[in-house]
Amino acid sequence: MSKTRTLRDGLTGSSITRLMGAHSALSAKLGEEAGFEAIWASGLEISAARALPDANILSMAECLEAAAEIAGAVDIPVLADCDSGFGGVGNVAHMVRSYESRGLAGVCIEDKQFPKLNSFVEGHQDLAPVGDFAAKITAAKEARRDEDFVVVARIEALIAGAGMDEALRRAAVYEAAGADALLIHSKRATPDEVYAFRAAYDGALPVIVVPTTYPQVTAAELAERGFGAVIYANQGLRASITAMRDVLAQIGAAGSTLAVEESIAGLKDVFALQKVDELLARQERHDELTATYSALG
Repeated sequence: MSKTRTLRDGLTGSSITRLMGAHSALSAKLGEEAGFEAIWASGLEISAARALPDANILSMAECLEAAAEIAGAVDIPVLADCDSGFGGVGNVAHMVRSYESRGLAGVCIEDKQFPKLNSFVEGHQDLAPVGDFAAKITAAKEARRDEDFVVVARIEALIAGAGMDEALRRAAVYEAAGADALLIHSKRATPDEVYAFRAAYDGALPVIVVPTTYPQVTAAELAERGFGAVIYANQGLRASITAMRDVLAQIGAAGSTLAVEESIAGLKDVFALQKVDELLARQERHDELTATYSALG
């Protein structure tokens, strides 16, 4: 089954799909290793890995390259965070063709004005006009070559303080425009707001949530409420920052690595993630073929 079909079926299936955020091929492989059903090529993580704000500073080409590296490293689907679509409908169509051709299983675009600002940063969270964004959704669907390629419409009305009625209005319009799934975003400390949206939304699309600010909720609870997927969008990056900061401080203070060697991954683990065994096997096969063909000459 194709990755696009796997993602589509996962969003509409009987069990909830769990996506782990990633910013690199290595972090994606660790997410796959941990048993997540799909990977989220996170805009926040990709920007933060370059020490830049999540505010449309990176170009589409830079985001695409990172997402393609992530998709190429794993056997599970990757859904790409594409901010507000990198421009107008022409940009969105080009984005979809580009991401699809590089092995991504789907894209998610949000209904905020360019340049967007990360949803959890205090600042302007200006929504795009509903008709303008809906036209982008239709452009995305029309541009895809694989009918299973997933286009997710991310609703930021609750983040922007526009209220539940506006979020539901936008959900209905985006569904009519052809979205394959909705992502409802909230920065409340409890899941009550997204629960209320899910209960009130009477459309047919799967609904995705990102429980960054309400971490107490479980995937099982979200499944019971009728959500199709949950994205853990940035925890991997945050864990790596904490771990690296701690280990580097210890090395700097001690003047040696002795105290941290037992708590960090061994080189054998690194080599396994790099698939060094496959490289060596390939090299051995090359040597055998070289000898065989040399003898024929």
